[in-house]
Formats: sequence, structure tokens, C-alpha cells
Amino acid sequence: MSPKRLLLAPLFLLGLLVIAPAVLLVILVRLVAGYEVSKRLFDILFALAWLIGFSPLLLAVALLVRVKLGSPVLFSQVRPGKDARPFRMVKFRSMTDERDAAGALLPDNARLTPFGKFLRSSSLDEFPEMLNVLAGDMSVVGPRPLLMEYVPLYDAAQRRRLDVRPGVTGWAQINGRNALSWDEKFALDTWYVDNRGLLLDLRIVAPPATTPRAKEVATAASTASPPAARMDAPTSAALRC
Repeated sequence: MSPKRLLLAPLFLLGLLVIAPAVLLVILVRLVAGYEVSKRLFDILFALAWLIGFSPLLLAVALLVRVKLGSPVLFSQVRPGKDARPFRMVKFRSMTDERDAAGALLPDNARLTPFGKFLRSSSLDEFPEMLNVLAGDMSVVGPRPLLMEYVPLYDAAQRRRLDVRPGVTGWAQINGRNALSWDEKFALDTWYVDNRGLLLDLRIVAPPATTPRAKEVATAASTASPPAARMDAPTSAALRC
């Protein structure tokens, strides 16, 4: 065994000791009480483990955000939850508050620093969303919450993504994320809503080394459900979700 594997072995065993009983508990609850109850239990256990396990990293990122970008450290924005109910989604801030001579905020691209770009590209800015999961506003797995301004533009097929809690990650995110078109994202989101289950959630949280190509999956999803009607082009912030 290599030195690296020797060092990682205790962590792997510790992970099994913690994760395996939790997964077995969730599966047992699924068999007894159904998917929705087991999904909520999974969300709570996963979010708690995530926040505790990554607490040193969260503190380090919070400190860097405070030093490099200012305060407040967290950024919140109203997003649509289940059944379009609004909630405040929290993230680490990734932009400064720079303003022009008149006091108006500069454009987003002028306020987005290299550090902010790193937070976004690494998804570190999304770690605080586990607080939304604990609060019950979000789920670990589900369609990413877009902006409230798009809800009135949804057609009947697109509104099906609002039948479930929005997620920190989702089927579209492991099958292309920002490489997907607007329509492909909607097709994958509605496919998840129609096919959601505990095994699929576990697959999304721990995806295999290789996943189907995004366009192939999106094509298959669109044939299983009505394709998303084209909407006005979303902002970069909405597409990044």
C-alpha cells in the first residue's frame, strides 16, 4: 500500500462507519415510511455531516471572503422553492460592492474578482446552502432554484420543476451543468421530477466516474417528457445555478 493510501485508509474506514449506518437508516425509513420522509431524513443527515465535516473549510472561506470582498460574508437572494414559495437562498458572496461616482453599483463583471470567479468555478460559494437544506427550504438533490422573475414565464411542463424542493445539486448538474442549453436543463429537471427516488438521489450525490453525455441524456429526457418551451435568454447568474 502506498503512503498516500495508508494515510487515507483511516479516513475511509471512518467514513464507512459514519455513512454506512446513516444510509441503512435512510433505506429502512424509505421501506417503512416512503420516499418523501426518507428524503427529508437524508437531507438532514447529509447537511449536518457536510457542515460539520467541512467546518474548517467553511471558516477559512468565510475569513477570505471577509478580507478580499468585504462584509457581509454571506449573500442572500429570494428564489422560488417548492410550489413557487419564495425563500432566501444563502451563498458566500463572490462580488465586491464597488460603485461609480454617482453611488450606483458597477456592472457584475466589474465587481467579480478573480477570487470570486474561483469561488464560483469551484462551487465553494454554494456550501452555505446546506443551511437552507436544514431549514427545509431546499433539498440536497433537486432542480436548481432559478430567479423569481422566471416563474411567470414557465409553461405547464416547466412548472413541474416546482413540484419538488430545489436542490443544492441535481440531475442537470452532473450531466453538463453550464454546458447545457436552457432547454436541455429544463428537460433534465422535469425528467428528475418524474423519476425521482432514493437510488437516483444517491447516484446524483455520488455520481459514477463516467456519466452519460449531457446532450444524450437531455435528448432522452425530452422524449420522456414535453420539451421545455424556449424562454427569454436567462442571465449568467441564473444559468450558473
